[in-house]
Amino acid sequence: MSTADFWYLLSNVVTVFGLPLAIFVFIYEQRKERESAKESTYLMLSDAYAEFLRLVIANPDLRLRSQPSILNPTEEQRERMLVIFDILVSLFERAYILVYEDEMSGRQLRRWRSWEDYMREWCRRDDFCSVLPELLHGEDPAFADYIRKLAEEAASEHATR
Repeated sequence: MSTADFWYLLSNVVTVFGLPLAIFVFIYEQRKERESAKESTYLMLSDAYAEFLRLVIANPDLRLRSQPSILNPTEEQRERMLVIFDILVSLFERAYILVYEDEMSGRQLRRWRSWEDYMREWCRRDDFCSVLPELLHGEDPAFADYIRKLAEEAASEHATR
């Protein structure tokens, strides 16, 4: 076999095996990179929710983690509650925009369900639901519809108890 024949054979081997392998590695790395970006987004949102909970802890007089909610809040308490709920709705909207998709499975669905659990938990609060319509002005329409549906489900669960 001559040197030219050897190089010709080697180029055919690279074309037949190397090119598909390179494409496979490229696709694999792209998927891995996308999954890493999704995980990073989820962690960023989780950190933001933890920061939100620190805000809730810093305002114990509002009883935001207790049931029943505060009875007859003062004007100042109502204002603080409204601001805190506004922050929460903004966080939920960000999670919806960054994480939610119509067709989810696997990790993505598990990530979303944790956010949906947080939303359901807050939608069970009368004080949150009472100001929710006001808080949803200007928010993403799909998100607003989604959280309204969760609030309606929570209200119907509450009515059947």
